[in-house]
Amino acid sequence: MYKVIGATKSRAFRVMWMLEELGQGYVQIAAPPRSEEALKHNPSGKIPALVDGDDVLTDSVAIMTYLGDKHGMLTAPAGTPARARQDAMTFWLIDEFDAILWAAAKHSFVFPEALRMPQIKDSLKAEFGRAAGLLSERLEGPFLMGDQMTHADILAVHCINWSIGAGFPRVDDKLNTWAKGLRDRDAFKAAQAKEPAAA
Repeated sequence: MYKVIGATKSRAFRVMWMLEELGQGYVQIAAPPRSEEALKHNPSGKIPALVDGDDVLTDSVAIMTYLGDKHGMLTAPAGTPARARQDAMTFWLIDEFDAILWAAAKHSFVFPEALRMPQIKDSLKAEFGRAAGLLSERLEGPFLMGDQMTHADILAVHCINWSIGAGFPRVDDKLNTWAKGLRDRDAFKAAQAKEPAAA
């Protein structure tokens, strides 16, 4: 049984959704960043962390990659051109979606108030919109990599959801409809409804 450390409204949700898609059991400890529980599993206090037996893994994308490889699902096989294309998409999403949203969060509530630059958020929103347009153009099948769902889909949809909560402009109809379809999956709903265990 896996243990996921992190609140549902955080990057921990990516890991929970992945585990639901894989049909793997897990317990969620809904610890916030820099909490005692988070620090116990990651010296930086960041979430999520995944406990797999004696091993503790950190970073949501690294965890999803590990789970996909371990269970042979939601990923292209390592050492194949398909995997290289999947990795390229994943890294692009980290750079062009996740990093932009995280920068906006830092200047909204993460940084001490004296270090925040709220005026930067307009340019971040514009950059996210540009990237969302590119992603919409690249989307040709039911999933980002074609006919098979991968963790890149989980990453992208989570970022789109995050952008809505952060007050970013709405993505175009094509991308919005695609994301809505993935949010309708049973695994997404199960992760959303998960009852966390006490820390």
